[in-house]
Amino acid sequence: MKFAFSTLGVPGLPLPEVLRLATAHGYHGVELRAHPEEPVHPGLGTAEREDVAARFKDAGVELLGLTGYARVAAPGDDDAVLEEIRTLLGLAHDLGAPFVRVLPGGSDAASADEADAIAARRLGTVARDAADLGVRVLVETHDSHPTGADVTRIVGQVGHRQVGALWDVMHTWLGGEQPLDSYAALSPYLGYVQVKDIVSADDTTPLTLGAGILPLGECVEVLSRHGWDGWLCWEYEKRWYEAAEPLPGLLTAGREHLGRLLNDSA
Repeated sequence: MKFAFSTLGVPGLPLPEVLRLATAHGYHGVELRAHPEEPVHPGLGTAEREDVAARFKDAGVELLGLTGYARVAAPGDDDAVLEEIRTLLGLAHDLGAPFVRVLPGGSDAASADEADAIAARRLGTVARDAADLGVRVLVETHDSHPTGADVTRIVGQVGHRQVGALWDVMHTWLGGEQPLDSYAALSPYLGYVQVKDIVSADDTTPLTLGAGILPLGECVEVLSRHGWDGWLCWEYEKRWYEAAEPLPGLLTAGREHLGRLLNDSA
């Protein structure tokens, strides 16, 4: 497995500094938060996009994917959601990123079946765009669809290779799903895995990996036992928890913890 970290943990940090952190602390890749607050976002022009791609290549760091905020199961008109996803797909293609993250974002006012159908319809519509651009859209286990079983209801309906799933281990755990069950549901569609650690179910303040209560060892063991060799991406949610310890000082310890978990599961 390869290790990455998300720029959600270093909000607003210039890209050269992000890449320096990755190389200095032994990470193979970086997941970029594609938001106007960040240095890399959909508003970049052609020359700026070429510069970003060149910087990753020169640093020898892989661009794992872009995390966007399109909510595929949200109520309302399809056009705005489709345009948001297509904009992210175009940016990912230009930067050389293989994945784009989207959120479910279903409404409490809609039934699960209605939310699933909305999301599947929209994702089915953009699947050809994704295929043409060589980018895969991943629905994260999150908000209205926190478990692997929830997200599988969406991507299973779409039935297209360019629409898959992103396993956020915190949300599946908070949703009451065991790691083995999450993997069983998501494995046919799995793009990569977001790892993290938190204080408790009632306090999701981010901690360094291994310092909290999430079953990271069990997740890695399940992945290893089934021969999965993709990406583990540390999503440290510093952007939402300003008082959390700065990520740069934790990066080496986090990578070493993941390495120990892999060794233990071998």
